[in-house]
Amino acid sequence: MNKIESVCVYSASSTKIAPAYFDAARRLGTLLAQHHIRLINGAGNMGLMAAVSDAVLAAGGEATGVIPRFMVEQNWQHTGLTELKVVADMHERKQTMADLSDAIIALPGGCGTLEELLEVITWKQLGLYLNPIVILNVKGYFDPLLQMMAKAMDENFMRTLHGAIWHVASTPEEAIELIYNTPLWDPSIRKFAAI
Repeated sequence: MNKIESVCVYSASSTKIAPAYFDAARRLGTLLAQHHIRLINGAGNMGLMAAVSDAVLAAGGEATGVIPRFMVEQNWQHTGLTELKVVADMHERKQTMADLSDAIIALPGGCGTLEELLEVITWKQLGLYLNPIVILNVKGYFDPLLQMMAKAMDENFMRTLHGAIWHVASTPEEAIELIYNTPLWDPSIRKFAAI
């Protein structure tokens, strides 16, 4: 079983999405706090990002947000977090969130969430990030992406062994179980990065 002290959660900042996504975000936040796992996220004050943070804090947990300076200048940051780290830009934000985390859980989101998820999958493929990556597939949201990844493997754009880089959960409870039980990635895998 992995020692998990902090988890980075990627998620939407949209406020106009279905209630089921908010329910999953809040449940995940509550579970993180109950397991004494610190939340790491992008420090946003809206959407699923705020919902996860608020649930963690309401359940007595700790939340660290990482946000670029230009977003603080727009007042986009959550002001009630345990810790707020202000960084120079988006690249430093993503690197810092990964560096602080013992695992990644991706909730549904738009381009930013998808980009974060695909980048950390690429890092893991290259042996640069070794921790569990869990896609929390609420309402089948990620089905098209998962089909695209399967197509990439089917057509030899990726090796089939790279399908083990991520795991898919359908509930927050399953996501928590997966971060504890997914084996850490072997950095020697980088020699298989090319097909």
